[in-house]
Amino acid sequence: MSKELVEKTQKTAALYFKDVTDEKPFDLWRAFDKDLGKDLSLFITGQMYAREKIPHKTRQLVTIATLTALSRVDELKLHIQAALNVGCTPEEIAEVIFQTFTYGGIPTVNSALKTLRTVLEEKGMWPLS
Repeated sequence: MSKELVEKTQKTAALYFKDVTDEKPFDLWRAFDKDLGKDLSLFITGQMYAREKIPHKTRQLVTIATLTALSRVDELKLHIQAALNVGCTPEEIAEVIFQTFTYGGIPTVNSALKTLRTVLEEKGMWPLS
């Protein structure tokens, strides 16, 4: 493991997950297996999320669309927070959620919008103007 990879992982994690008060996946993984938790973090955050092929905003919007369509609400909340941290607007996030209707159905859209609203309420950004 290189010092550069550790630094990139820490930088990306700080960008995406600053101000996240819920349990972060890294903390959950580490609670069960410290070494594997570190390896997963270095790969996911330090290599996948840190890639520069697409902007962070785009990466988070794609992640939100995928998590919405799959009804992965716990992980969705974390990535809505990350999307806001990298500059996505609530309106952009809501639009991406609405766009998943065709593939995920209205129940998944409704659930995701409730999650978005919860995050915005927690950040003092609700109601939208």
